[in-house]
Amino acid sequence: MRVSRATTVLLSLATVCAAACRGEQKSGQSPPPEVTDKRDVAPASAPPAPAGPLANLGPLGSMLADKLDAPGPYDPPRQSPGFDAGKPHWLTLDLTGEIGELAPMSLFGGGAVIELHALLTRLDRLAADANVQGLLVRFTDVGLDMATAEEVRGALLAFKADGKRRLACHADAPTNAVYYLMSACDAVGVQPVGEVMIPGPMAMPLHLRGLLDKLGVVPDFVHVGAFKGAAEPLTRSEPSKEMRETLTAVIDQAYLTMQAGIAAGRNLSPETVAERIDQALFTSDGALAAGLVDSVATYEDFRTQHTSGAPWKQVKLKDSPSGGGFDMEKLQTFLGLVPPKRPKEPHIALVYALGNIIDGRGQGTIGARHQIAGRTLAAAIDNLADDANVAAILLRVDSGGGSAMASEQIWRALQRAKEKKPIVVSMGGVAASGGYYISCGATKIFALANTLTGSIGVVGGKIALEGMLEKVGVRTFPITKGKRAAMWSAMTPWTESERASVLATMEEIYKVFVGRVASGRGKSPEDVHAIAQGRVWTGAAAKERGLVDELGGLTEALAEARKRTGIGPEVALEVYPPEPTIKDLVEGFDMGPSLVRAAADHELVPGLAAALGAGGVAAVSGVLAQLDALRDDPIQTVLLWPVLLR
Repeated sequence: MRVSRATTVLLSLATVCAAACRGEQKSGQSPPPEVTDKRDVAPASAPPAPAGPLANLGPLGSMLADKLDAPGPYDPPRQSPGFDAGKPHWLTLDLTGEIGELAPMSLFGGGAVIELHALLTRLDRLAADANVQGLLVRFTDVGLDMATAEEVRGALLAFKADGKRRLACHADAPTNAVYYLMSACDAVGVQPVGEVMIPGPMAMPLHLRGLLDKLGVVPDFVHVGAFKGAAEPLTRSEPSKEMRETLTAVIDQAYLTMQAGIAAGRNLSPETVAERIDQALFTSDGALAAGLVDSVATYEDFRTQHTSGAPWKQVKLKDSPSGGGFDMEKLQTFLGLVPPKRPKEPHIALVYALGNIIDGRGQGTIGARHQIAGRTLAAAIDNLADDANVAAILLRVDSGGGSAMASEQIWRALQRAKEKKPIVVSMGGVAASGGYYISCGATKIFALANTLTGSIGVVGGKIALEGMLEKVGVRTFPITKGKRAAMWSAMTPWTESERASVLATMEEIYKVFVGRVASGRGKSPEDVHAIAQGRVWTGAAAKERGLVDELGGLTEALAEARKRTGIGPEVALEVYPPEPTIKDLVEGFDMGPSLVRAAADHELVPGLAAALGAGGVAAVSGVLAQLDALRDDPIQTVLLWPVLLR
């Protein structure tokens, strides 16, 4: 008998659920009541929210986390002796991994992701605790882009803004964006024999045309807009003049942000910071002499120095709301026996729009953590619009775009919602092309100075594989009826007539796109066209040109939504996508063919990881994902951006 992968998943989860029930709840014992104490220093019995593969099991992982996360006999202590959360104390926070929007949801694990909203919320709540005298943040292999660094640095500054709390930071070998973060701290420490590396920002576009030529693959692309260089990595062997101009502007903004932040945080002149960046590499003692750090000490010694004998405790980003042990209600929700809880009072809905924009349902709610499926997100927005208790929608966008049709579908859903309630957009690292399309009609738009946005243009194309197949002895013989019957064939490039037809369609889509921006931003189509044509702008430049309203991150956008609705911070947010249920896991299970999986199977991705690191993998994987999308939808509002930013 053949058993499907989905069936295997169901059986595996049922087994784990049964094990959890046996291990955590005795016969006749009722589940503990939900903890209502919202203090950020949870009781010792409360497990932290799980990370890694356990996090991918949603609430079930939380039930198991306390067993696996308990410190072993040789692990370092997590609090000082006699710690009492009700008395003045210090807290410590360890940050490890990539800072991103949402952790990916996969039954098979993945890298650690520090969720940005959880981090910002934690810092805000710690600052509200009168007993917290200070916070020590330890950075270990933290990765983030400059826009995210802006947001986190702003939260660190807010934590100590009233002067009642101290902020100390420690790292082994901080680099550009991480050191920029640490410069906000009152005290900066680095490990003995460590390093400080601040060479300045760099953009390195990856061009694949030479590789395609060797393979016999012909990239056939057309675009609307002088700056719509979305296909350049595939069609050109080097960046165009327009792309170089765009990348220079992006790097200039990142440099200004970094220089200004370090100068303000370390009390150095901008000229001195420029000299330090030009020197780039400092030993720990050299960084001390250059005024970049305050102390060269191990983490433990640095903690002792700055807590000054005060009690301390390590905190996590999230604590289990159940206070530890077995939570029957959350398990029932996970299994679909009871509906998920939603706020019953007026509140704000935080909706994430992350990843490539695609047609259809995609991978449903599970996929919503990394893809924007037109039908799925539009339905969610319509439901939130019809809910009288949802007073405003805060749309967090981190996307380089994708399907023009899906972008229009989501834009229309947001316009329907806007007739009933405010729509506030918060742009993350990227909100370009289709990502800007879905944002442009909002009530108010916030972007970071280093957000990549704009790219108002259209690209169309396909990859012709006939030459590659012939190299391995495979020939194809299409038999057609109709002048353009083979127009979408993956074997041959377009004819001139076919290309002209595609371009005419793209120009119509471009007019619609420009019209959407014009109506949303209160401009004429001619004014929008002058700043459109596919050009990528930084958030700072976009504000100067009226494409966004304010510079700020998720915190500022949420404050705007609260101001417009009168809803205070004590009211919980409704977050989409929600915690998954077993139904979501099964529906979102996707093992279909894709170029990304094919590359991984043939060790292309591991090879890139060795040569270019995780950034190289992400850049190339993004291009492959977009090529996958082009096979189904050859005309897209998308920004192909295989650029390593460091």
